[in-house]
This record gives sequence, structure tokens and C-alpha cells, in this order.
Amino acid sequence: MEKVKSDKHLTKENNKAESIWGEKRQDAICIENDCVVNGTKNFSTIYSTDLLPTKNGEEPTKHFLLEVVNILLNYVKKSFDRSSKVLDFHYPHQLKEGLEGFSLDLPDQPENLEQVLVDCRDTLKYGVKTGHPRFFNQLSSGLDIIGLAGEWLTSAANTNIFTFEISPVFILMEEVLLKKMQEKIGWPAEERDGIFSPGGSISNLYSVLLARYHFFPEVKTKGMAAVPRLALFTSEHSHYSIRKAAAVLGIGTENVFMVKCDERGKMIPSELEFSILKAKVMGSVPFYVNATAGTTVYGAFDPLSEIADVCEKHNLWMHVDASWGGGLLMSKKHSVKLKGIERATSVTWNPHKMMGIPLQCSAILVRKKGLLQSCNQLCAEYLFQPDKHYDVSYDTGDKTIQCGRHVDAFKFWLMWKAKGTEGFEAQINKCLQNAQHFYNELKKRDDFELVYKSEPEHSNVCFWYIPPSLKQSPHGVERNMKLHEVAPKIKAKMMEEGTTMVGYQPLGENVNFFRCVFSNPATNKSDVDFLIEEIEVLPFTSKGTVSFNGQF
Repeated sequence: MEKVKSDKHLTKENNKAESIWGEKRQDAICIENDCVVNGTKNFSTIYSTDLLPTKNGEEPTKHFLLEVVNILLNYVKKSFDRSSKVLDFHYPHQLKEGLEGFSLDLPDQPENLEQVLVDCRDTLKYGVKTGHPRFFNQLSSGLDIIGLAGEWLTSAANTNIFTFEISPVFILMEEVLLKKMQEKIGWPAEERDGIFSPGGSISNLYSVLLARYHFFPEVKTKGMAAVPRLALFTSEHSHYSIRKAAAVLGIGTENVFMVKCDERGKMIPSELEFSILKAKVMGSVPFYVNATAGTTVYGAFDPLSEIADVCEKHNLWMHVDASWGGGLLMSKKHSVKLKGIERATSVTWNPHKMMGIPLQCSAILVRKKGLLQSCNQLCAEYLFQPDKHYDVSYDTGDKTIQCGRHVDAFKFWLMWKAKGTEGFEAQINKCLQNAQHFYNELKKRDDFELVYKSEPEHSNVCFWYIPPSLKQSPHGVERNMKLHEVAPKIKAKMMEEGTTMVGYQPLGENVNFFRCVFSNPATNKSDVDFLIEEIEVLPFTSKGTVSFNGQF
């Protein structure tokens, strides 16, 4: 393991006041102070109490923040450097026991800022570079510089987006963004509402909460005892947050009907109607259907128009979980995959996924104006006074189930300014082009097998690696047992080597397979080719052959 340098002696680059880009820093400042050497602060003698708002704390604060920026620039540069590791992997016990120069223990006495900077560097060193072009593990990846700047500004402002009183500009930015997103969905201006929430799971929870209140408003004051046994419907391939919402809201997971899907992972509308009729026969009251636009594993899009027909027939709330697929609405080429979304009553859309906004950034969009307010408001007098000197409809905090709410809108607004709608469209199209290239390459090879043969709808590509020892094995239980072990073992090697990351899972009757997703605009076709080659090579590296009940 590489020895972590003590920051008692700063690196040569810092001592020479050089920037991370290898050029002399033009802003290096030399002052008559024993704590400054060649323009670089000796942080071993400085503590947090020396920084602003302490008197005369401006200079130490400036030098400290400049050093933090240097650390972040170094990290950003390495994130885009394909020769750097995606992950410097260590097991939990190694990190907990402490590495050289890095300890998770919390002290009673304050440590100097030199140690704080060491901790900042090491935190990034031992973490995962999700912005790396060869990180394919999660739906949210990439490192957008404008988005990063937006997050910095948001943290510096450190305000709460619940009233216009303390968050005037951010409140208006959120309103502008919600309107643009609702326009992309296709809703009339007079019928729409929404709010940003902490993630797609919470946005989905809002949809169930609002649907229940819409049909049974008495539940707000009287609770579940005042309503009949409710039933909601979602597909077998939908996100688990729908079942979790039913549990949290007291509806119960047993009252969530999991509707059958076709082999591609799309909800079958006739099966939805069958499930609704079955629930009625059982004495339950159907009220809500969740359709998915971009399933987590297969990237499938439910047939939204046909599902809308069923919902209208039975007078049910139609929600579309477009957490993953919503970004395609920005693309003229791919938005057709969400045809019918304009008929939804509510939509979840996570810009922190396909659009690359830094985590977190999710919106619950509702086609019933005023429902968020009436469902959630409690009129806390210390926040939402009705006699303020401005239009209090801009005090949006009472629409939410939160009190404190992070400003997620600014980084999104700033990125939209920097990219324009066209920039987002090009970014999304590129991600789907990478998926198509990956699919085409895998089809050519006999050591890979696609989970489904049709072309990807989204940027998800699911596949098995078939090692030499299984190529001639007949399909059956024994082969499946061995194949089930392949992906986890290759993933373990992948993490230990740190060259790339891709997820895996079983699903239904399918044993463990790899699920590769593309949402990072920095990823090129060469990175896709690298992943294929790495999966082929990793089991046979010089560090030892991976085996499962035998050998590859």
C-alpha cells in the first residue's frame, strides 16, 4: 500500500506554490508572516479558531480555502484521468483501524488545519471516483464542473428553501425549473404544481401520499382508520420505493399488487386490469397505479398510453416514475419513448441521473394545482405568516413534508444556463449511443451473452460473461449455479484492481448478470471497449485465477 505522506512537510508542488495543472500559481501571495513560506501557508500552526469570523482571520481563511480548492482540483483532474484508479479499495476493517495518516477517530482536542487537509485528501483518496469515465456502477454518475460550482455556491449561501423571506432567488429558480420540466412533460400551465425533494424514493412517496389524500382527504386528520382497505399497483420490475412508500404511509406492503411484465420488463396493461379487478373482488379499493419510465435494471419503459387508458377507465391516479428515464424528455430523438406521460397525474423525475446534476436533485411534478399545499400544509406560524408584505404563495415550504430543505435547484438552473436545452440533448444522446455501441460489440462475441436480445431502449445493457469452462456446458441448473458465481467474483477483482466498476444482480429466473449503465458524458466508446477487455482479462490476471467450484 502506498505510504500516505504526512502534511507536516507539504508536497514540493505546494511548497513551490505550483498549481495542480503544473503551472506556477499567479495568485501566490507572500506576506510578512512567519506562517507563510513562498506564498504557501504552514497549516501546522493554524486551527479552525484562526479562521473567519475571528478577527484578522481573512488571510488564514483565504490560504486554507485555496488549499482546499487545490485538493479538489487534484481530485477532479484524477477523476477524468483514465490512467487513475476508479477506486483504491480497502476493506471496512482496514479503514476503521486507520491507515497511515488517516484515522476515523474523533478527538477531544482540536487538530490543526494541516491534519484537516490531510483528512480531506485521504477521504477523496479512499473513496470512489463516480465521475471517472469508467465508472458504470450507478445510474447517477459523472462530474460536471458547472454543477460542482453550483453546489459550492449553494453551500456557501447555506440557506433553507422554505420561504421567499430567506431564499428569494432560489425560490424563483425552483419555480422556473419546475415550469420547464412540466412543459417537457406536456401539461397545461394552469394545471401543474411540484416541488424538489431529497431523492426519487421521496418523490414517489409524495405521489402515493397525494393520491390517497385526493381520494380520501379525511385521512389527513383522522388517519387510516377513516379509509377503506386501499390497493395500489406497480410492475414487477418497478423500483422498491413504491412498496416502501406503502409501508411508510400505513397502507401495507401486502396491499401493493405487483403486476406481471413481459420478457423485456414492461408492465402488461391487460395484467394491470386483471389485478385491479382481483383487488376489487378481494374487497380492496384500488386508487393508484405506478408506471415506470426507465426501470432500474433493464431500462424498460412501460406502455404509458395503454396504462393511462386503464387508469381512466377505473378512475385511478396514474403516477409515472421517470426517475431514470425522465431525462430522455430533453431529447427529440428519444422522448417518444415516454409517449403518454402527459396523461399522468404525477411524475417523478431525477435530474441527478440521466442529466448529470450533482446529487441530489429530484422533483415530484403534479398535475393538480394546489393539492401539494392542501395535503401537507399545517401553517406553522413562526414560518408561514399570512400577513407578510410580499406574495406569500412564494413561501413554498408548507407544500412539503419537510421543514428544512436543501437548495437543489441552483446547480440545476446553473447547468441549464451553461448547457442550454441543446446541450442536455446532446449529452443524453451520447449516453444512449454508448449503450448501443456496447450492445453491438457484445453481440459479436461468443464469450458474452445478452440477457435480452432486443436493442436497449435506455442506456442499460445487461449481460453475462461466459468463461471458457462454461462455453460448451448445456443450459440447465448446473450451468446456472456456476454462472451465478461469475459476476460477483469478477466484480471483486474489479474493485481490488480499481480499473473500472460495473454492477451486477440476479432478477427473476436470471442468475447474476452484469448491468452496465451510461450516464456520464465523459465516457467514450474507447471506455466501453476497455470494459469489455477488462472483464475478459480480470479472471486471468497474474495475481491469481478467479475460480468457482473449480476454474474459469
